[in-house]
Amino acid sequence: MKYLAGIDIGGTKCAVTIGKAEGEDITVLFKEKFSTPEKPAEAVGKLVDTLKEMVAVHSEISLSAIGISCGGPLDSENGLILCPPNLPDWDRIDVVTPFKENFGVPCSVQNDANACALAEWIWGAGKGMKNLIFLTFGTGLGAGMILNGKLYSGTNDMAGEVGHVRLAKTGPEGYGKKGSFEGFCSGGGIARYGIPKIHEWIAQGKQTAILNRGQKIEEVTTQDIGLSAQTGDELALAILQDTGKMLGRGIAMLMDIINPQRIIIGSVFLRQEEIMRAPMEEVIAKEALSYTRKVCQVVPAGLGEQLGDYAALSVAGNLLQ
Repeated sequence: MKYLAGIDIGGTKCAVTIGKAEGEDITVLFKEKFSTPEKPAEAVGKLVDTLKEMVAVHSEISLSAIGISCGGPLDSENGLILCPPNLPDWDRIDVVTPFKENFGVPCSVQNDANACALAEWIWGAGKGMKNLIFLTFGTGLGAGMILNGKLYSGTNDMAGEVGHVRLAKTGPEGYGKKGSFEGFCSGGGIARYGIPKIHEWIAQGKQTAILNRGQKIEEVTTQDIGLSAQTGDELALAILQDTGKMLGRGIAMLMDIINPQRIIIGSVFLRQEEIMRAPMEEVIAKEALSYTRKVCQVVPAGLGEQLGDYAALSVAGNLLQ
């Protein structure tokens, strides 16, 4: 049995989690959340102090390792956060050293896609797999990869930036590129793809439940589209089916390049799998090589909506492998 600490640093929220790892299982014991302080030094200090307080209150806990999950880009080798889009003032901020100095245990930082890949590999839908890819499919689209039984982060922690790959000549913008994988397959991207479709639909004199909140078309969110699709709204279903097709195109590419055993998808796919799966699989069948397709399963995140709780803990757990 080992006690692990997970530190999740987000653009608006931070979380400190303590978990108990026993064999192949993990249990989240305690969790504290707070709004991300504006100044990096203040944020890191509050994260350290919060973990200190949690360990002091629960004196039976002796930490074995600390893992940190944060949006990239990062320099994981030196424990630095390198000014990610959601944390613009965090330029070359050392987040690892303060935890090592205060707790005297191994500590490491990974981007959130890598952390989720580790969590699914150790405790979720990727358990026992030698080669897997995790796709975030949330606010953005990124990939974490376990290759030959090890986390693969590339030469300078930039492996897995699949959201930047262009899937079509035109389309919604994501990762600064129109028609990109992230443009089609992300929370913001689905809304950007859907808004012109809604304008066309209304211009034809048709109605859609997507606008039932009374909002302007330009204010439509992916959640509006998703909830309407669940009620059977024709336009919302068509938008998510188109998303499934583009997801299939991106996955077929990953199957042929990486040849994984499993591709695990979180967030939006987790909630909309029933709608997206058929069009996704139809495109995969046309685009991917049969030899790579037949050995790869595409599945939703096994840790479900709790994946975020386990991601940073998995970075700690990986230090002890």
